[in-house]
Amino acid sequence: MLELEFTTIVEWDEALWARMERIYHEAFPSGAKTKAILRNMLHRGIGYLHTGMHQGEVVAMAVTGLEGKAANRILIIDYLAVEQKLRGSGIGSWMLEQLRVWGLREHGINGMIIEAESGKTEAHQERIQFWQRNGFILTSYVHQYRMVPESYQAMMLPLDGSTHVPDDGEALFHYINAFHKVAYRKS
Repeated sequence: MLELEFTTIVEWDEALWARMERIYHEAFPSGAKTKAILRNMLHRGIGYLHTGMHQGEVVAMAVTGLEGKAANRILIIDYLAVEQKLRGSGIGSWMLEQLRVWGLREHGINGMIIEAESGKTEAHQERIQFWQRNGFILTSYVHQYRMVPESYQAMMLPLDGSTHVPDDGEALFHYINAFHKVAYRKS
């Protein structure tokens, strides 16, 4: 695997975003949060941008946010993307490990949650398998947003020493929905 450097960005950096944006839009061509929303999330201190760089070039990126009280702090992985030509090389797993270490060290997180598109296509199954290979547990609850055509399932990586994931996943969407509600708020 490439030699990589992990960075977390807490204040908007237009030049760095310009280097990340291609990977973000390549992985999420539709439905992704706009630059204005991401910038606002950082400005308000509710979101973080993370990069994986190789020789000064961004090859992976993530958008995260925190939800829950200190005793039950959860890191929401809103987006995780690896440059298309480098997918399958272990960089995504490396980014997840960096996010886990950062979240534990900086915020004392108890777990990490993602929402994965629910579906039966090969692409959907490959995404689910990536998260499962990295320790995430798929829940059975399928969530349907009103304004989005795709349905989603929550996946969680518990970090408190247990393998317990709350109920069928519906409770995990309380965290996800609370994060989205704050992220899309204008001020």
